[in-house]
Amino acid sequence: MAVFETQKSRINSDMLSRYISRPICFVGRVEKVNPTGKSFSLSDGEGKSASVELNEPLDEELSGVVEVLGMVSNKGTIMASAYNILREDKGIPFDLELYNEVLKVIHDFPQHYPFEIATSG
Repeated sequence: MAVFETQKSRINSDMLSRYISRPICFVGRVEKVNPTGKSFSLSDGEGKSASVELNEPLDEELSGVVEVLGMVSNKGTIMASAYNILREDKGIPFDLELYNEVLKVIHDFPQHYPFEIATSG
């Protein structure tokens, strides 16, 4: 199943184990980038970490808030297909704590929020 051809659930670190082998979207703040550039860790709105692995090494510096599209491995690692740096150049920081609260509401009341993100590559 290609990540770009299917809908993805927006999740946080607590939800990783429920989405093994499923396409997801994860938004977090870059905490640490491996020197090889093939992996990095993100913290979500609760400060909990998620590990991200890439197929290819990074070709740019990674910092700030990043949105990752990928699949969750059996080990709970996000196998990234793509990532987007969410620029905070307008002086308005991305509120990860508020984003995390929204995720909880969406997941607690799926009957009222029956949407997942869909993208095409």
